[in-house]
Parts: sequence; structure tokens; C-alpha cells
Amino acid sequence: MNAFSSHVPAGADGRAAVRERLLAERGGTEARISALLGDFDGIVEANALVAVDDEHDPEGASTAFERAHVASLLAQARSHLGEVDRALERLRRGDYGRCEGCGEPIPPGRLEVRPAATTCVSCAAGAPH
Repeated sequence: MNAFSSHVPAGADGRAAVRERLLAERGGTEARISALLGDFDGIVEANALVAVDDEHDPEGASTAFERAHVASLLAQARSHLGEVDRALERLRRGDYGRCEGCGEPIPPGRLEVRPAATTCVSCAAGAPH
């Protein structure tokens, strides 16, 4: 069975549409990373202008929280960028849209919502088929 037969629109046009969706997802993620880097740099610069003692300054705790929050969002965005890149590689190889857990096709609706998904809903939930 062709890897694209039931979970990716047929033919070169279908693969091109999936590739475009993945590239759009990649571009959006890169933009999010850029914005988060700007936010992080802004927090660091603002703190550099003030002698902040996180332990004793009442504003220090919120500043540390903001910095940690943005750093966490940045790590998530970078991880997602890697997932999208791996999805593009699977598309190139011809196995995009196939569950890595059970080998069955990932439903088109799941791929529409999560274009970098590697598992079907059942495998993602840890449920037996």
C-alpha cells in the first residue's frame, strides 16, 4: 500500500498541499521563536538597568517568573520546530501520516490540527486498538 493512499491527499498535488501546510506551520513557529527571543531579551535588558535581588526584592520574584515563563515557551517553540522539520522529512521519505506506534494511517482530521503528529489518537492516548 502506498504510504499516501489513505492519509495524505493523493498525488503530487496532495503532497504539495501537505508540504505547504507544514512550511506555513514552520514559518509561524519561527516567527513565534523570534518574538519570544525579543521578549526574553527585553526582560533581561530591563533587569540589567535595575539592581534586582530576586530573593529580597518584591519585584524580583515576578521578574524571575516572567523570564522562566518566556524561556519555557521558547523551549516549547523550538521543540515544535524540530517536530515540523521531522514531519517534512517524513513527507520527503513517503511515510508522513503513518502512526509510528501501530503503523496505521493517522486520521486526516488529526493531521489537519496537528500537522507534525507522529501517532494516531489511540496510540497518543496509550489506548489499545
